Amino acid sequence: MAGSIRVRSRREGEFLELKVLIEHPMENGRNRDAAGNLIQAHFIEQLALTLNSQPLVTVNMAGSVAKNPFFSFRLKQAADGDVLRVAWRDNHGAGDSAEHRIELNR
Repeated sequence: MAGSIRVRSRREGEFLELKVLIEHPMENGRNRDAAGNLIQAHFIEQLALTLNSQPLVTVNMAGSVAKNPFFSFRLKQAADGDVLRVAWRDNHGAGDSAEHRIELNR
């Protein structure tokens, strides 16, 4: 699922607000298709954020998160030019990552 992550950032007072959107089906394994068959579980298990290669947060998830999940984070310490890396891995072993350069003067 290359290219599944979109990241935006903007200064909000003393914080940097990060917005992360991930394109993913997030099936919980309890839904049925039109023919009545169960749809196989397929969800993001882990989301990790690093700033300049230093871990910021790791989120462990399950199938109850909505399709194409959206996350918002607030950072107090971020400088112009810092590099944020967002990575996810799902229960099928697939994953993706993206880097976002912080630009405070936009």
